[in-house]
Amino acid sequence: MDLSIIIPAFNEEKKIGHDVETGAAFIKREGLAGEIIIVDDGSKDKTAEEARNAAVPPPVERNVIRLEKNRGKGFAVKTGILASQGDVVLFADSGTCVPYADALPQMKRIRQGELDMAMASRRLKDTIIVRNRSVLRRVISWFFRQMAILLVGLPRRFTDTQCGFKIYRGEVARELFSECITMGFLFELEVLLRALRRGYRVEEFPVEWTCDLDTRLDPRGHAAGVAKELLSIRSMMKKNKS
Repeated sequence: MDLSIIIPAFNEEKKIGHDVETGAAFIKREGLAGEIIIVDDGSKDKTAEEARNAAVPPPVERNVIRLEKNRGKGFAVKTGILASQGDVVLFADSGTCVPYADALPQMKRIRQGELDMAMASRRLKDTIIVRNRSVLRRVISWFFRQMAILLVGLPRRFTDTQCGFKIYRGEVARELFSECITMGFLFELEVLLRALRRGYRVEEFPVEWTCDLDTRLDPRGHAAGVAKELLSIRSMMKKNKS
């Protein structure tokens, strides 16, 4: 299989149908053998039902995984990636913030063996911001990056670890996520650090990005959890050194 698209979702009944149809249309348009995997992370609404009812043209495959309890975004993405079959795996947040076509150059490089992991960044010079985050979210994001640099040794060349649009060589994604222990929002940071430790080739790339105003992320409400996850990742990285 050429491509697996993983979409984690929590209470996204109003958006998930569009997400699924947009991803499936991309696979069909590019002539790829592909699948859409939606992981419903214990939603209280009709997210799973809407994902199953979305129009998916053959031969694109659809797999809706319904988790009975909310386990966290990291767990949802891990579940989807471990169920994937694609030679290339693409993880995208619900809300279709980045056009799938922006992934094509990086997918080509991964297929050609030039790259193992590509991360969209909202901070690169050539990135186009159609609708930006609030000032508060941008400030919190800046502080988070500084803490990640100080606490876990994030290389300064990485500008935006938390942008929800990433592409992996399939076998690398399944290897890294099989070992991922961070179940909340910082799973992407842990996976990146694991990839760098193993010498995988990782680069950021510019995209056209539109902020989803209907986000499930409340930076203020998640502050304590983020601090706990950062400390957990730091402990994990220290153990890996020994």
